[in-house]
Amino acid sequence: MAMSMYTASVPPLIRCLNNLAGILEKGAAHAESQGIDPSALINFRLLPDTFPLSKQVQIASAVARKGVARLAGMDAPSIEDNEA
Repeated sequence: MAMSMYTASVPPLIRCLNNLAGILEKGAAHAESQGIDPSALINFRLLPDTFPLSKQVQIASAVARKGVARLAGMDAPSIEDNEA
């Protein structure tokens, strides 16, 4: 049975990004309930040699955006990764 590249890539990417959104919402709720400044979590690094959470979220969204564009044979839209 043949599977399209769309079926093999887009639904898993959507699921991963939805899971990431859920994790971020839980983190925001935890920060609020504990009286923690959310920017402390956004700038947090699990280890000193890792990117902060904000950069990891940017990378996850860029992988999805650029990967799907490449599968479609298109150039990925250029988006500045400067949001906080």
